[in-house]
Formats: sequence, structure tokens, C-alpha cells
Amino acid sequence: MGVLKHWRAFRSFRRLPASARAIVFYSESGQDWHHFAPVIDAITSGFGRRLCYVTSDPDDPGLSGAIPAVDGFCIGDGVARTTLFQFLKADVMVMTMLDLHNLQLKRSINPVHYVFMFHSLISTHMADFENSYDHYDTILCAGPHQLREIRKREETQGLAAKNLVPHGYHRIEQLIEERELRPRHEAGDPPHILLAPSWGENTILHTCGDRVISALLDGGLVVTLRPHWQSQVVVPGVIRELLDRYGSHPRFRFEGRMSDNESLFASDVMVTDWSGAAMDYALGLEKPVVFVDLPPKSRNDSWPSLGIDPLEISIRSKIGRIVGMQQIEQMPDTITSLLSDPDAFRRHIASLRSECVYNLGHSAQAAAEAIVGLADHSGSAGDPDS
Repeated sequence: MGVLKHWRAFRSFRRLPASARAIVFYSESGQDWHHFAPVIDAITSGFGRRLCYVTSDPDDPGLSGAIPAVDGFCIGDGVARTTLFQFLKADVMVMTMLDLHNLQLKRSINPVHYVFMFHSLISTHMADFENSYDHYDTILCAGPHQLREIRKREETQGLAAKNLVPHGYHRIEQLIEERELRPRHEAGDPPHILLAPSWGENTILHTCGDRVISALLDGGLVVTLRPHWQSQVVVPGVIRELLDRYGSHPRFRFEGRMSDNESLFASDVMVTDWSGAAMDYALGLEKPVVFVDLPPKSRNDSWPSLGIDPLEISIRSKIGRIVGMQQIEQMPDTITSLLSDPDAFRRHIASLRSECVYNLGHSAQAAAEAIVGLADHSGSAGDPDS
């Protein structure tokens, strides 16, 4: 029945008049809505435009109908989605999905202007494939580093220049706004540590999770384990072993849903490896991060050839400390040092943030202006009766 619903949604989308398909957002999962929502609101309320929201997730908040000017369609992740991409008629398609045209989902046979929106501050040339961004026409850059990296690849590989828009990053803005509503850490309470590893073979959970949790608890700290959702799917046994050992400890917590944000605000320090969330945590909440020095996550072994250090490497010593495997047992002392002057740390982060993020506080408007301008320039989304 799900497949039939996806095909019905596909046909309903195709029956819309061209003007209603001028701007299309595509969401792989409901997580994308958090990044899209402020931009969609700016397009519909600020510019008075209707748009389409196509998703593969039946539980996507974008299907709720909360914004009347949004037509929502769930097409799943099967043949209906592949077909929609192949024959799409639209002026502009906006997405956070990497590797357009490199894998299963191709550019349409019809003229469509493809816009990529970042959902992280990480750089473009280490964690992703070297050609992950090559087939987009416009890229909404979260910060100057992404613009520099994409331009450098275009120059070195002889690629056509894309339209690179200084956009910004709503997640940072959201965290800044929400943190002001949360109570500060009470003096005398033990520091609360958010252990938030990335996912994959060379991460904290696989290599030293037990040692890290033991060292933090032995140091008198409160620990919340917040594993990446993919770790919960791929290696539930590793997490279960840690819960069996530490689940009854009075200073141990477990946060299993990525939608839960309480630990972000309740904690004082994040401990991670290569999670992109570390930059959100430090720049948005103005709290330090401890990085366990494990091999970096990389899908592009040739990244050094670009001659630019990825932000996730260069920023680590600026937003916290790097701890080697042999220093894990001394981590409580490192955390005490990091928390010794919170006011100075916040001043430092405020300065750093202005260097790393575009349009702080105005990112949605910047993206909306760019997308509407592209749609107006592109013209019709196809024949009115298509």
C-alpha cells in the first residue's frame, strides 16, 4: 500500500500547474525540515510564494500542513522517487542531499536549477567525496570556508563556476536563541559532560567508549551518552554493553533520540571525535569541546591536494582541547581547565563565530532571496498542462 501511495503522490505532483512547481524542496528525512523550515517560511510569508515540499519520509513535519502555502508530497525512496527526479519539471529544486547525479538520483532530463543547502558547518573536501557537490548549480554556503573550498576545486579541476551564495546556518542561530531561555549551571554542581561520538569504525564507541565513560565518572562528573542515530542502527550491541555496565550509575544518563536536545543545554562540555555537531555546540552554545584524537572521517583520501585544511581540523584547538588516547584518564583535569574562565571563552567564541558563519541572524532571508530570484530568472517550470 505504501508504494501505491507514493505513486499517487507522484501523479498529484505532476498534475500541478507549472507555476505551483516553480520552487520544489526535496527532503530525504524529517531531519531536513529543521533546516528548511525557516527558509520556507521566509519564501511563503515574506515573498508570498507557493512551493512544493517533496519528501521520502512519511513522518516528515513538512507534511503537517502547518504552512498553507506549501503543497506536500511523500514519494518514498523507491522507483517513484527515481522517476520523479529523472523527469522533474520545476524551475528550482532545493535539497540537502549530497551526490546528485553521482549515485542513483540523477539530474532531470528537463532544465532544472539545482540548489544545495548545507546542514552542517563541516568542510566540503574531506568528509564527503571529492565530487559530491559538482552537479549542483547553486550552493548556499554556511560559511566562507565552504565557498573557498568549492572555488578552489573548480579552479584546480577546470569546472564551471557555480553560483555560490553566502547563506549562513540556521542551527547556530537557533541554539543562540534557545540558550538564552535556559538556566545557567548552578555553582557547586559537578560538571555535566555530553558524550556525543560520531558514527563509524574509528569512533569513540568502537575504540575507547568504556575508558572515556569510566574516566569521566571516576572524576566525579555527570555523563550523558548521546550516540549518533546511525550507531544505534548499525552497532546496537556496543551501546547495549555500555548501558549494561553504566546504566545504573547515579551520574550516568542516556539520550537515545536525536530529537531530544535537553543534554545540549544541560551539559557544560561536549566530548566527541569528529562529529560536526561539535561546531554547533561550541559556536551556538558557547561551550567547550574535548576531542579524542582518533583518525578523521574521510571519504576523500586526496583532500590534502586542495591545499586547504578542513574546518573540522583547524577549528578543534580553537573551540576546546585535543586529547590523545594515552591522555583519556586525565580528561577530568582537562575539563576543569576548560571551564576555569567561561566568560573569556564566550568572548573568544563570539569573535570566532563571526569569522565562520555568514549572515548570523539573517540566514533565512538570504536564502529566500536567492531561491526566489533563481525561480524568477528561470521562468516557467514546463508546459502549463504537464
